[in-house]
Amino acid sequence: MLESYLNILVVFGLVFTGYWLSHHQMFDEKTIGLFSKLVLTVALPFNMFLNMTEKFNREEFLSLFQGMLLPAVSIIVTFIVSIIYAKITRVPMNRRGVFQTMFTASNTIFMGLPINLAIFGEVSVPYVLLYYICNTTFFWTMGIYLISSDSQDPTIEKVKMTPIGVFKLLMSPAMLGFIIGLIWMLLELPEFAVLTKYATHLSGLTTPLSMFVIGMILYQTGIKNLRMTKDTMGILLGRYVISPLIVILLSYIIKVPDMMLKVFIIQAAMPAQNSMPIIAEQYKADVEFTTTTQAYTFIVYLFVIPLLIFLVN
Repeated sequence: MLESYLNILVVFGLVFTGYWLSHHQMFDEKTIGLFSKLVLTVALPFNMFLNMTEKFNREEFLSLFQGMLLPAVSIIVTFIVSIIYAKITRVPMNRRGVFQTMFTASNTIFMGLPINLAIFGEVSVPYVLLYYICNTTFFWTMGIYLISSDSQDPTIEKVKMTPIGVFKLLMSPAMLGFIIGLIWMLLELPEFAVLTKYATHLSGLTTPLSMFVIGMILYQTGIKNLRMTKDTMGILLGRYVISPLIVILLSYIIKVPDMMLKVFIIQAAMPAQNSMPIIAEQYKADVEFTTTTQAYTFIVYLFVIPLLIFLVN
């Protein structure tokens, strides 16, 4: 459990660094845009590629492939619940896309992988990545579509769920890195040391820059303006109660090994995707709400971890 808390402290440390540097006028609004573009077009694609090529092998992936059914179905069901919840609680239309995406998609690698390692050890890694594949596919297709639909800026091109629109989503830098990594792993293409080292350096920028952006936006928003709203409460309920509960209930229908189920429960109850504020900034969605809620998902997770450990054990 101590390792899990230390991982959360790393998150807060990086966010605070972004906030502190903004306070000292080293970062400004232009820096937010610059870092966002760096993450989305350079760092994140290499991060996606390495996640597939370094943490999976073809034989292991194919042997576990059927295990993807439970996380895939649970994410779809959670998304449907988010739509119903948003309508019942009257989430404003200009933030419904962000709300439904944060309600459904979790932070499966930066938070999920180290915390599962701390609880279960190396045996959990393949199952972590199965959930990651389903979660990533949802986030970078339907999630991006939903977030773009919140945009109130007429100059921003919204994503359309047409064949051309879906193709553009699949050809986005992040999704392209994921797809190339998946194909590379399945074809068992050889590893090139120079390419791997280059990709590793760029991939390493993903987390610190993403957390810096959250810290910068928090500074621009003002800590005093962070308020707990009913919509933020709804996302916390979705992340930490509804999402893992759906996995548990579906496990009675879709049978999986005990360890796989435990990992899926932990993965389903992670904070929201750390790329959310960056994507909201890119599409000019409700950045203030997104950043505030992202911060709360990190804070509340400190109290959720012990309950999760007790639940899975």
